[in-house]
Amino acid sequence: MEKPLVSIITPSFNSEKFIIQTIQSVQDQTYQNWEMIIVDDASTDKTSSIIKEIAAGDKKIRFIQLDKNSGTGIARNTALNEAKGKYIAFLDADDLWKPQKLDKQIDYLTQHNLPFTFSFYECINEEGESLNKRVEAPKNLSYVQLFFCNYVGNLTGIYDADYFGKIAVTSIRKRQDWVLWLTILKKIKSAGPVAESLAYYRIRKNSISASKFDLLKHNFAVYRTFHRYNVAVSLICMIGFLATQLIIKPHYSKKL
Repeated sequence: MEKPLVSIITPSFNSEKFIIQTIQSVQDQTYQNWEMIIVDDASTDKTSSIIKEIAAGDKKIRFIQLDKNSGTGIARNTALNEAKGKYIAFLDADDLWKPQKLDKQIDYLTQHNLPFTFSFYECINEEGESLNKRVEAPKNLSYVQLFFCNYVGNLTGIYDADYFGKIAVTSIRKRQDWVLWLTILKKIKSAGPVAESLAYYRIRKNSISASKFDLLKHNFAVYRTFHRYNVAVSLICMIGFLATQLIIKPHYSKKL
């Protein structure tokens, strides 16, 4: 019996330094029934030509070029519209998967008859060097826990499109993954991870992960725009978010 198809959604923009390794980490998967849909957001470097060359030699990789820079949300939704898989997975153009990532997560989903899961992951710098940090999450993640902290790494989340349908990314420019997981957890109430590190998240100098101020700003936008809370309620939620970072975070993020 053939294993279910996994559609991998990858937006790219000026990722010439990383995209070859990212694609290779997918090609090296022990689980081989996948399609990778890469949507380039009008890169100005060699990203597009690199992807085109690789896709020409691998029929499982599909490349779409946007005419103008439109943001990762448009790029992800464009890829999602083309996806044919039962499962939807996400991998940004600078992150990496470990070889057994899909195998272990799809096996976990099917064995436990679940529509969604994620995993732990490790952090690396721009040069691919380990930052000696593994990001973990609660073994039974609830909607309330997720509300105050995005425990789910975008590069680890996988959901069943037969169960949820294709969930389009919101118009919020940043923290779209958090909104996606909140949408999922609001329906299923809780979810569990594959409790091991299956991916590498690259922290770049200009990313929101590297800027605490930008992180707070974009989180506040989620409370205001997605949850539609007024300023006062959103500020209270941010206090809860900050408390979570200070008190709970050491329990799920640790040195290797």
